Amino acid sequence: MSVREKFDSELYSSQDQLIQLSNMAVNALGKSVGALLNHDIDAALEVIEEDEKINRLEEEINDRVILLIARQAPVATDLRRLIVIIKVASDMERVGDYAVNIAKETIRLGKEEHLVQIVQIEKMHKLATTMLLQVIDAFVEEDVSKAREIAEIDDQVDDLYGEVLTELMLAGSGNPEKIRQITQLAFIGRYMERSADHATNIAEQLFYLVRGRHYDLNK
Repeated sequence: MSVREKFDSELYSSQDQLIQLSNMAVNALGKSVGALLNHDIDAALEVIEEDEKINRLEEEINDRVILLIARQAPVATDLRRLIVIIKVASDMERVGDYAVNIAKETIRLGKEEHLVQIVQIEKMHKLATTMLLQVIDAFVEEDVSKAREIAEIDDQVDDLYGEVLTELMLAGSGNPEKIRQITQLAFIGRYMERSADHATNIAEQLFYLVRGRHYDLNK
């Protein structure tokens, strides 16, 4: 096997690990939201316990890429691709962290009935999941048109987050004894909004990979 073939093999393996990490993070986010909706403490605990696997995989990706850079000294597109893999892995690991945060808030809420319907949070989750899955597909295919769509979906998530906060504030004004729950649900909305932001971050990294320039897709 030639030097180039070895490099490509390691590069493809790193990308495969990144896809695996992404799927784990998206699944964790879904599981945490399911636990919230169903008041499922056991499922929430599983999200927290399984987060260590996501953390370990991110570390493995980082170590593998850094070693590849040190050994092969890649330049141009190859170097950009390796740098982007590290950054995307970090974004996806953060999504896993937000899943853990949602799981922790779910545990704090316990079996307490939700004061307000959390339809907007469900919608935010569906959109964020769409964004995360689409941006990984875009990364694999190097499809910047798909990546551009991510920012448009993110605007919808931001609007829903605003609706969540408005509804919670209205509920709080009439139920001051429920301020703890309202605060926790507001945090959950924020974690979901930030998960969507990380999908936009990844889309921006794809533009950097393909075009060699940094773009702000939130403008």
